[in-house]
Amino acid sequence: MKSNITVQSGEPLPLGATLTAKGINFAIFSRHATAVSLVLEIPGPKPGRKKNKQQEFSLNPLTNKTGDIWHILVTGLPEKTRYGYRLSGPFQPKTTGHRYNDRLILTDPYGRALSSSAWNHGKKYIGGRPCCLIDEKSYDWEGDRPLATPLNDTIIYEMHVRGFTRHPSSGVRQPGIFAGITEKIPYLRELGITAVELMPVTEFNENEVVFKNPLTGKRLKNYWGYSPISFFAPKAGYCSGRGNQINEFRDMVKALHRAGIEVILDIVFNHTAEGGADGPTLNFRGIDNTIYYLLDPLTREYLNFSGCGNTCNCNHPIVRTLIMDALHWWVVEMHVDGFRFDLASILGRDQNGRVLSNPPVVEQIAEDPVLAGCKIIAEAWDAAGLYQVGSFSNHSRWAEWNSRFRDDVRAFFCGYPGKVPALATRIAGSSDLYEHGGRSPGNSINFVTSHDGFTLYDLVSYEQKHNLENGEDNRDGDDNNISWNSGVEGETDDPAIMALRARRLRSLAVVLFLSQGTPMLVAGDEFGRSQRGNNNAWCQDNDISWLNWELARKNAGQLRFFRKLIRLRREHPVFRRVDFFAAPHPKKSRSQYQEIIWQGLKPGKKDWTDEGRALAFTLNGSALDEGEDDDFFVMLNGCRNQDKTFSVPKPPPPHSRRIWKKIIDTGAGPPADITDQEQGETITARAQITVAPMACVVLQSMSRRTPEAGPRKKS
Repeated sequence: MKSNITVQSGEPLPLGATLTAKGINFAIFSRHATAVSLVLEIPGPKPGRKKNKQQEFSLNPLTNKTGDIWHILVTGLPEKTRYGYRLSGPFQPKTTGHRYNDRLILTDPYGRALSSSAWNHGKKYIGGRPCCLIDEKSYDWEGDRPLATPLNDTIIYEMHVRGFTRHPSSGVRQPGIFAGITEKIPYLRELGITAVELMPVTEFNENEVVFKNPLTGKRLKNYWGYSPISFFAPKAGYCSGRGNQINEFRDMVKALHRAGIEVILDIVFNHTAEGGADGPTLNFRGIDNTIYYLLDPLTREYLNFSGCGNTCNCNHPIVRTLIMDALHWWVVEMHVDGFRFDLASILGRDQNGRVLSNPPVVEQIAEDPVLAGCKIIAEAWDAAGLYQVGSFSNHSRWAEWNSRFRDDVRAFFCGYPGKVPALATRIAGSSDLYEHGGRSPGNSINFVTSHDGFTLYDLVSYEQKHNLENGEDNRDGDDNNISWNSGVEGETDDPAIMALRARRLRSLAVVLFLSQGTPMLVAGDEFGRSQRGNNNAWCQDNDISWLNWELARKNAGQLRFFRKLIRLRREHPVFRRVDFFAAPHPKKSRSQYQEIIWQGLKPGKKDWTDEGRALAFTLNGSALDEGEDDDFFVMLNGCRNQDKTFSVPKPPPPHSRRIWKKIIDTGAGPPADITDQEQGETITARAQITVAPMACVVLQSMSRRTPEAGPRKKS
């Protein structure tokens, strides 16, 4: 069959493979390559009967190169053509740092999709044959627009695409892929979250792991996917397998948006799947190793601030452009609402690994006009010990995972001494960290658990990590879990211990959702998912990591508690302030009432001592800048085995004539653990409330009504 393929010089911009009126324009950056070839794999006329044909075009540096960009325009390409690049140049890893290898066919850093197969089918052909796909399909967004939910109104639900529905109990038709999330939208809406934060969704090789499970002998997987092959391409293993991964991702986003749920991507720019010197050459290393990665200036070895073998040179202008182009693509073409930047402190290092005072890429992300409406969240530390929580950036747009919130809340509900002042600071929005640079409580992403570490159930059931199945003799994972097993390590049928665990779990949830800031919940925590004490399940593609939806039925009372708790937060702006609490003022006008009133066991008496284990506070619903809300009185007992009795204050003025209703008691079993205001027990001022060990009680103020007034209408 005669080929109709023709080539022309092409254009240097945009980078990547771009459909034009004349054909497909290919453009790739490489400053130090001496020769570049475009390698095409042309599909045969009858798929499955005739092998695909490879065709290679050498790019002439006189006609197919502009500056450091190599380019070519190709016409007549059939659909489903795959492409890649072969680059020649010096291989001098210990002197110049260059690592060119013209035996390999590399992926395009700007490739929008890779022709990789379904989950667990391997990607060994990467490096051996072209595998980048050309995005030639249009998409109808049907008027979809960003939801732009303010941070203070946001409730984040962190999930793994595969693990969310892979378990047979999920009941979805298409488990383990983007479409499975779409099928679970009714559940997400009923839960009440406003955003899903997806663990990495760009291409990675789940089969790269060399460790085996010592109990089964089976090879483990890179289940989490923090090992990107691409910054653009959606993972084909999260799709139906029809080579339509871009539009399948879009289908999910559009459906979530229709349900009022935003999509945040956990994105990895700090390192790549190429790893250290002994890792595979997939793209960046073979395109321009000295530009894309941080290298020791003397030995030319990879600097490893990521803990994964290499570190991206994020503040080099070329790499900054790549990062910004990727973010633009996800926002403009894929309608993503925000990003959580993995090990974001690496974004603040220069080419020698030194920490910059004002990193260009961090400022550029915050100031970029295309990204102005999306959420940007930093994991403000790296694997080399740089810890920047509260100081990652002074720019008002940067939010941060607040690990101080995690640690202080955990410590209080383990009964640690001296944690009452720290807990109060976290509940109030962590002003010690975020009250500068025009930031607000919403810049604090509050979490008690995340994908990294114990689940919420394991946090109250284990004191030690149990990671033997990861194949590293239990050496991996953090040893500092700030957890308490409630009396017995692991599973038990002791009713007293089970009740204590349920109480602690609910109390942790109350503090998470009733604190100022932006709460983040991990998928499955709402119904008691366990990883059997594994606090680093990055390699467990099995029921350790998958959500067992039978637990949603088994622990229906706990799931009900979370749904009602989330609804309480969403209905009351007193928990979602846009500014920090003001210092107490004399009561001269309504705007000067105390906004939050702290106490110990008795009104007016605080206990900030190391021996203190009790904290209570009143939120004044009349002191909001916009409108009014009910008042709330929250009592927390951090003792392991001792009741605490609190004296109840009057509701703050001008609500002093209101009555209190008990709406939450984590020491009670369902359904008494959380009730609607109308059904809550009436509590009078100066009443004595006994709070069980590790429990929490919440009161809500309610107007007194005469019989003639009739029932209060629900909003």
